[in-house]
Amino acid sequence: MSAVRSVSICKTISRVVKSRLTAQSSAALNVQLQNRRSFHLYSPEPFHPIPDKSPTWMSAEEAVRVVRSDMRVYVHGAAATPITLVEALSEHGLSSSLSNVEVMHIHTEGPGTYAKPEYEGIFRSNSLFIGANCREAVNSGRGDFTPIFLCEIPLLFRRKLIELDVAMISVSSPDKHGFCTLGPSVDCTRAAIQNARFIIGLVNPHMPRTFGDGMIHMSHFDAMVKGDYPLPELKATEQTDIEKQIGRVIAGNLVQDGATLQMGIGSIPDAVLDALWSHRDLGIHSEMFSDGVMDLVERGAITNAQKVIHPGKIVGGFAMGTRKLYEFMDDNPFIVMCDIAFVNNVSIISQNPRVTAINSCIEVDLTGQVVSDSIGTRMYSGVGGQVDFMRGAALSNDGLGKPILALPSTTKRGESKIVPFIKEGAGVVTTRAHVHYIVTEYGIAFLFGKNLRQRAHALIEIAHPDHREHLEEAAFKRLKCMPSP
Repeated sequence: MSAVRSVSICKTISRVVKSRLTAQSSAALNVQLQNRRSFHLYSPEPFHPIPDKSPTWMSAEEAVRVVRSDMRVYVHGAAATPITLVEALSEHGLSSSLSNVEVMHIHTEGPGTYAKPEYEGIFRSNSLFIGANCREAVNSGRGDFTPIFLCEIPLLFRRKLIELDVAMISVSSPDKHGFCTLGPSVDCTRAAIQNARFIIGLVNPHMPRTFGDGMIHMSHFDAMVKGDYPLPELKATEQTDIEKQIGRVIAGNLVQDGATLQMGIGSIPDAVLDALWSHRDLGIHSEMFSDGVMDLVERGAITNAQKVIHPGKIVGGFAMGTRKLYEFMDDNPFIVMCDIAFVNNVSIISQNPRVTAINSCIEVDLTGQVVSDSIGTRMYSGVGGQVDFMRGAALSNDGLGKPILALPSTTKRGESKIVPFIKEGAGVVTTRAHVHYIVTEYGIAFLFGKNLRQRAHALIEIAHPDHREHLEEAAFKRLKCMPSP
């Protein structure tokens, strides 16, 4: 036999063996998927160890082979985005000629490869809150956006309105008892792992071990993958003079000592936190938080001492910040990360003292309609938890809650953000009936209980001086009367 033929036969045998091993691996995973989670008949909880069950450790490439065409895959979001698994899934979709795989998530970090144009037809992302990596896909028609209150996302899974085939999540390293945690992002992921048929866990030693609802015993995983990379960071941007002024206006006039704070994401909430260093006994019960909260803890301003829900502890759904924040969260009993259905529950929020909810928005019309998720027809973010906390603060048991929406008076191009009419196609996230306080660098407009004429007057008073005359004329044209207090 010639040497050339011998080499050819060896290569053929190698390909056949590799093909069979791959087929056997895929078949084993498929059997697992079909027979998955009989224990759910008695308990959907991820806390308890499952006797005689342990996950299979494998590579990311092997783990994602369980995904087939027409499946629905949930991806952990924010700082806990399992980027290694996402990249492996994208490559698997391309190399295996998959089609019509739905990828469901809140905002994720990383490149979001599955949402790129070359993956059209293979994957279709469905954002429950739009991140920067999926914004172009949504606005180009290659991806979907589902408008939903953050507190209600878990209902989609728990009521089986949306059934999940596979959940890809990041977790902290197992402790001596075999328990991992969801780290900085419990949010709606707890509901996802309770209901997914197959769970892949990326074990990353950089994930902080957190207390609360995010515990999951490793026996609940079907596949575990080792990962070792720093978590995505959200570093604070330099605040403008206008944002700093808005922060001072809110901190100096609307935030009382002993208040329970909810802060949205962005420069304005950060500016408020920076202006609260002289306050005392503040508490945190917020869907998310970042480094600014940690800084106030170190200054002694946050004690959580007067809170009713989890007194003495920071309560959050997810956190996004710098490495310093993740280290602060690690194994820290001062912080409790909870299921978003609990954190954002209006009846829970309202029990805390002086609930002060501070969120930002894109534009407000003269009647108080608030746009927060879109710029005209262009989708930008999502509904999120804004309305959850607007209502929680408004309905606070002590009657001292303050639902606050803040925005600069103008865009970077000098256009007024207080407008006669919202842009065509823009989405109203917070209705005019929900609005209480609107804040710009020029002051505070209190709209609760005000009629349309009074609202227009109050909003014009905090608009940029260059636009007030035009807004007054537009208000008269719309309301058929002059705005007045």
